[in-house]
This record gives sequence, C-alpha cells and structure tokens, in this order.
Amino acid sequence: MAQACGVDFGTSNSTVGWQQTGRTALLQLEDNKVTLPSVVFFNADENETNFGRAALNSYLEGYEGRLMRSMKSLLGTALLDGQTEVQGRSLPFKELLTLFIGELKSRAERDAGQHFQQAVFGRPVHFIDDDEKADQQAQNSLEEIAHAVGFKDIAFQFEPIAAAIDYESRISKEELVLVADIGGGTSDFSLIRLSPERSQKIERHSDILGHGGVHIGGTDFDKYLSLAHIMPLLGSGGQLSSGIAMPSSYYYNLATWHTINLVYTQKVARELHDVLREIDDADLRTRVERLMHLLEQRDGHWLAIQAEEAKIALSEQDHVRRILSRLKSKDLKADACYLDVTQTGFDSAIAPLMTTIQTTISEVVQSAGIKPKQIDTLFFTGGSSGVRGLRRGIASLAPAAKQVEGDLFGSIGAGLGLDAARRYA
Repeated sequence: MAQACGVDFGTSNSTVGWQQTGRTALLQLEDNKVTLPSVVFFNADENETNFGRAALNSYLEGYEGRLMRSMKSLLGTALLDGQTEVQGRSLPFKELLTLFIGELKSRAERDAGQHFQQAVFGRPVHFIDDDEKADQQAQNSLEEIAHAVGFKDIAFQFEPIAAAIDYESRISKEELVLVADIGGGTSDFSLIRLSPERSQKIERHSDILGHGGVHIGGTDFDKYLSLAHIMPLLGSGGQLSSGIAMPSSYYYNLATWHTINLVYTQKVARELHDVLREIDDADLRTRVERLMHLLEQRDGHWLAIQAEEAKIALSEQDHVRRILSRLKSKDLKADACYLDVTQTGFDSAIAPLMTTIQTTISEVVQSAGIKPKQIDTLFFTGGSSGVRGLRRGIASLAPAAKQVEGDLFGSIGAGLGLDAARRYA
C-alpha cells in the first residue's frame, strides 16, 4: 500500500484518494462519506472546533461562533496574509487553512490505517486570473501549508487533468476529450488525448493539447443568484430620499462566501443606521430593517446557504420557491419573504459568467488547433457542473461530442490518487 495520496482541497468540498491493492479509492472523511465540506466552525458555546457537515449543522442549529467557508479562495490574495478574530484572539488566515488541511490529512490517515508522506495536490489551472505572480504565490502557499501538516514530498497536478486520468481508467480506445471541471471557486478546462496505452505514462504533457481556466465557480453562481433574487428583499436597488442608490458594498459582501464576515462590524451597523434616516419610502425602510436584523443575528451564512440550495434544486427543477424564515423586520414582524426563482431567471442572472466560460473554452480549443467537431467526448466533473444552463452552453460548443458525467465530487480526488501512486511507486 502506497504512502502517497491525492488531495483535492476544494472551495466547497474536499476529498482524498489513494491506491490500495491495485485499485484507486476515495477515503471516508466524515459519516462514512468520501467528501468533507470545506467548512470550519469555531463553536464558542461548546469551546470546540467543528469541521465539514458537523460545522454546518452546529452553525444552523444556532450555536454562537464563527463559520468559515470558501477558504481556498484566499490563496493568491492579500487576504491570506491577514487575520480575523475568533473567540477573542487573532487567527491568521494561513493558520486557518493549515488547520483544515491538517484535519483532512488526519481523517484520511485514520480511514487508511496508515500515515501519508507523499501527496499530489490538485490545483486549478489559474488560482488567480491574469496574474502569474499571484498564481505562483498561491501554489507556494499551498505547498508551505502541506509541509506544515506533515507531508514530506509534494507535487501538483491540474484538477481537470486529474479528472481526465480518472476517466481514462474506464475507456477502451483513444478519445480526444474536453474536460470541464466546474468547481466551487474555479472553472478549468483541458483538451487531452486519452487511451489505455497512454495511461501507462507518468509524464502526460505531450497528450495535453490545451488547457485554460477562469476564476468562476459554484460560489459565483450562488452570488449572482443572491444578488438578483435575494438582495432586493434587503433593499438592494432601492433609492435614498436624496435620489442616491443604496450602497452596494453591503450586498456584494453578504452575497460572497468569503466576505460575509466583513458586514458584521460595528462600523457597518452605524452606517446602516445613518442610511435608514435617509429613507422616506416605507417599503424600502422595511427591507433595510430586514438587512439590519439579519446582520445583528449574524445570519449571513444561513442566507448564502439558501442561495446555494436553490441553485442545486434548479439542476432538477424549473422553479424554486422557498420561504426565507429568518428575514424579519426590526420589530420582528412575521411578514413572509420568499426566494422565488425560475430556471430562466437563474440563467439570466449568471449569463455574464456563462459568456466568460464559453469564451475561455473557445480559446482553449482554438489554441490547440482543433476544430470542435474533432472532440469525441465532453467530460463533466466538479460539483457545479450540474447547473443545467451551464452544461447546455458548454455542449453547444461541441455539439457532436458525447457527454459523459463523472463523479461530480470524486473524479478529481480519484485521479489524484492514481497519479500519486504512479509518481511515488
């Protein structure tokens, strides 16, 4: 049994793969499940730190504390060198990532019954768009964290290539495959030749015809859905008595997973009280009071979860309508607020993101000197590739290709595990 594993540290979910007795498997990380949601909750009531589903459950059950999610989005940004306050002490964000990845390693080793010294970490094609220096810094930071938690030898593999390696283990002839990996924080694409014979090679650069990526993923779909269909319930788009539009920064921060905590400050509370005095319209006043009550209760992450669940539901339904029970005005009046969104409305909200993704794919295909009709297979992976409008948009670029859905949450981890076994055999 190899002492090497593959680590898919994801924006929304993480997995660990390894090869045991000739087969690649994903390790169980929580409640007999192979995924661990990339979430940390510092539970002040119980004075403990929760991870994954347990972290989300503790937060939603109303325990006092601090919820941290979308931590991968910090890599390559100036925020990684910053810190936040948790239970009365300053917590550097790099220490937060180290805490989670260390827990991920420990859980994987517990299920495997052995220690892992080598690891292949997945990485997006671009941590940061159009900034090579920041992109390299993101990988360097992740490597530093991996060493800090106990890995001795570390390699990196592009996430869509890892997904391709997993798919390749199940095909019987050569295929030209466009891998579309739509994760929580990035969308990555690789055009690669796969075959049973090529799978025996450790070095695969000659088989990769093109690859590209963009910093758009599932959390961005959540954000755009929230901005279009939830934030107006809290006053977004309204006008003050002076004719000036409501400040937008509160709504953008509240709709973005890794900036939600920025709206919980006393400064924001004072600003909103000042804004409230400049509102004459009774309806807008009620909406802003809802916003203020939401922030007082620190229910921003709960609201983001509602947007995420609506997005997931729209992968199978044409219309989602759910009551937002925690949206209450200042006097706690039980006026019902609903998230009401159709598939068409969702597609319209994310249209700018879709255009960027399609452009990125077209550039990958063109740079490879390949015509769309030459692509044999579209391989979809990543938890956000189930978004129907997104999948239709990608499929329209290669209409003759067959569509194959991999394990949306496990293909990358499995491919990384196989890659790790080959590198460190």
